[in-house]
Amino acid sequence: MTAGSNGTDTPENDDPFGYLYRSEGGEAGAQGSAGDGAAVRQPGVPRRSYNQVRAVGERQYGQQAQQQAYGRQNAHYAAPETLQNGAPRQAAPAGHGAGGADQGPRRNRNGLLIGAIAVVAVVCVGIGVAMISNSDDDKSAEAGGAGSSAGENVEPSKKPSDKPAEPDLPKADAGSLRLDGTATTDKTIPGARSAGGLYVTGMNTPGAAATWKLDAPKDGQYTVFVGYGVPGKDADATLSINGKARDSKLNMKNFAGAKEGQWDKGWTRTFAWIDLTKGTNTIKISCEQGNQCDFNLDQVWLKQGQVTKP
Repeated sequence: MTAGSNGTDTPENDDPFGYLYRSEGGEAGAQGSAGDGAAVRQPGVPRRSYNQVRAVGERQYGQQAQQQAYGRQNAHYAAPETLQNGAPRQAAPAGHGAGGADQGPRRNRNGLLIGAIAVVAVVCVGIGVAMISNSDDDKSAEAGGAGSSAGENVEPSKKPSDKPAEPDLPKADAGSLRLDGTATTDKTIPGARSAGGLYVTGMNTPGAAATWKLDAPKDGQYTVFVGYGVPGKDADATLSINGKARDSKLNMKNFAGAKEGQWDKGWTRTFAWIDLTKGTNTIKISCEQGNQCDFNLDQVWLKQGQVTKP
């Protein structure tokens, strides 16, 4: 037999879900001493539901029967339906006045924006430093030359100051040379390049000579330069190295282009390639038979190697 078929009530009254749509008016007085939430069971009347439904806000929590069923409840707990508008109120954050709810998030957003900008700036600076470092590394690798690699010891190039300086080669005024024959010094004719304008004259007779004693730094080829003056016409002389006369004459042409008789306009220079030995050497300029010896001497100097410019 199903519930509600004993003739005491209609089957629809035994519907267990009937409380969802039935009126609760007839049951208001059926509550007894069983508690504020349980209806008194009537003999012979089938149970219509397993839970007595009450209107919203009527149910109370914290009673002894429910505490025994569910354990100790929170003394501060209250059902949502017992609060105003059905939701618990939340206290406004401390320190905020009118509009505080909007100012807090805005300040947070401003702080986050500033932090993001700072991070981007730091990243950009880091990228720039890395690019500069890479550029500097590339330049260092190029300076090291082809074939250099990381960790390889590259010998630094020698500085110009590390190279031994070339010794100064001898240079002398003609007036300081050893003079023989009719050779003598004078300073009547202007334009001589020697100190004080002193020059050697009287070279126009055979046997007249001026000898230069000098020290060569090493064996090898040298160029001897001779400063002279002619009276607007060509001349020549004999050049001897360490007592031995050279086959070719020392050319003393009128390279200055002076007119005949213009001794002061005829100062110029000539050169000859010679071989010297390391140490002391002698160079003699003399008037010998067959030479055109009408000339004056003002300077002599030496250059290493075979050159054409002093």
